[in-house]
Amino acid sequence: MSIAGSVVNAQTITENFGTGVNSFSIDFVTIGNPNNATDATGYGSVAYTYNMGKYEVSREMIDKANAAGGLGITLQDMTNYSGNGANKPATGVNWYEAAKFVNWLNTSTGGQAAYKFDGSGKFQLWSSTDAGYNAANQFRNSLAKYVIASTDEWYKASYGSPNGIWYNYPTGSNTAPTPVGGGTDVNTAVYNRYDWESTTADIFDAGGLSAYGTMAQGGNVWEWNESAFDGHNDMSDKMRDLRGGSWGYGGELAMNASTVSPHDPNVEEPSIGFRVASTSSVPEPSALSLLAVGLGGLAMMRRRRS
Repeated sequence: MSIAGSVVNAQTITENFGTGVNSFSIDFVTIGNPNNATDATGYGSVAYTYNMGKYEVSREMIDKANAAGGLGITLQDMTNYSGNGANKPATGVNWYEAAKFVNWLNTSTGGQAAYKFDGSGKFQLWSSTDAGYNAANQFRNSLAKYVIASTDEWYKASYGSPNGIWYNYPTGSNTAPTPVGGGTDVNTAVYNRYDWESTTADIFDAGGLSAYGTMAQGGNVWEWNESAFDGHNDMSDKMRDLRGGSWGYGGELAMNASTVSPHDPNVEEPSIGFRVASTSSVPEPSALSLLAVGLGGLAMMRRRRS
């Protein structure tokens, strides 16, 4: 067992988007150790090196992308919670809106959209006649650079480490993080904030880092994963994986590596946000076995892959 909160060779890569007053940057950390084995839950094996957003997507990023690209993404009014500060996590964004934001990151930089929408804005599966089609993951175009992280990509960045050790919590520790309202101390996270008027922290101030160097994959806000909850990305309206817990739901169990919440991709809630990953490869989903656990205000599941 390694020291809690230790980060091995965490290198930040900054990528820029937009222009002028609508410019912003996203920091990524590299998730290496390709072709790693899964942990005991059956998750986290990724065959390639990729980059994970170091922080959650902020409200300012969405506002600037909306202004530059006319995306029309709506954000939750957080006046009654933590406020609507520019560096607060972007909440109230459903899965499809997160996908449209990611698409804009790709197309505004001359790349291929990751997710397919028809002329009326309805999400579609990629088909065998589309360049970049992959039968193993019909949600994601394999030619896209920026994506919503798959469950395995998200899981590895959260609970894995460059030296192959797996942790129970996304702070490089097998011990539950200390609950805080903000800060960057080792093995801390923004959760158990039941006062509701002091809730999310700024994305740069939301707890200790994972072993790979990401922040707030546990606590602050739940995060959309790309993957369908049954592990097969073959129907457009399937329930999606939601992971990591938030400031006030589920306590330490919500952040545990064994816990995931199935959620309707249309849902918009003040406790749900997302982060961006960067990869040029497509993961292959696996079959899952499910075990329900009722907890908090969100239905959460603890599951193990078969």
